[in-house]
Amino acid sequence: MSTAEQQPETASSSTPDALLGASDIRELAAALGVRPTKQKGQNFVIDANTVRRIVRTAEVRPDDVVVEVGPGLGSLTLALLEAADRVIAVEIDDILAAALPATIEARMPTRRDRFALVHSDAMLVTELPGPAPTALVANLPYNVAVPVLLTMLDRFPTIERTLVMVQAEVADRLAAKPGNKVYGVPSVKANWYAHVKRAGSIGRNVFWPAPNVDSGLVSLVRRTEPIKTSASKAEVFAVVDAAFAQRRKTLRAALAGWAGSAAGAEAALVAAGVSPQARGESLTVEEFAAIAENKPAAERPAL
Repeated sequence: MSTAEQQPETASSSTPDALLGASDIRELAAALGVRPTKQKGQNFVIDANTVRRIVRTAEVRPDDVVVEVGPGLGSLTLALLEAADRVIAVEIDDILAAALPATIEARMPTRRDRFALVHSDAMLVTELPGPAPTALVANLPYNVAVPVLLTMLDRFPTIERTLVMVQAEVADRLAAKPGNKVYGVPSVKANWYAHVKRAGSIGRNVFWPAPNVDSGLVSLVRRTEPIKTSASKAEVFAVVDAAFAQRRKTLRAALAGWAGSAAGAEAALVAAGVSPQARGESLTVEEFAAIAENKPAAERPAL
């Protein structure tokens, strides 16, 4: 981690006019009658330096079409509009979705035609307006971060680069490597789509309200070549889910239900070159794919 990343961040006293500072956020929220709720996982970023750092870390380019999930009051949205060609914001909250276009108009009117809003639950979005997105940058609500991230990567294959801010614990899980004690289902599934790494830490004092946990940045760069396997994504993910559902057990035991029997699981593991005594936390996504390819034929669903 760089020296800059190690430094605690504080709300900027020299916030550029176009971006939202702490007082701007609170005034806007008060005008809208908005109080952040834990139920929706809302923690608004109140520091312009932080959102600019996120945009830099995401390596947003002038030709990028960026999709942002959960823009809230628009802190990160405005910083993205400064750097990208276009920004598509997906917001589920009725009040926030209604207010965001006016905020863009008021603070960055020359970029308003480069902004589009999708008022929807991100888990239900199957298409986006305008050119296909090339990047995903978002401060994801802690309670839905992993499913939203995986859904967006799956539905929009043109997204090449992703940078998400999530709870530090979730960031660690997403970026974990095989053998790490927090390596699990999110780690493997994220690796199916992309090369994943931790990209920094974010302190609590740049949010309103301040959360009870620290946050982390996770970078995901989509694989230029998909995992080489004859198994489908669904088949591979079924193995992953089964392996970690009983992560303390050996794979021979944990995959017995998936394979139809412990003997069937052992046969699939041996054929894949994986020890039946291994545990899921030691396997790469490629090894999970190899196991999926060798599922006992009678048990594989008709495609």
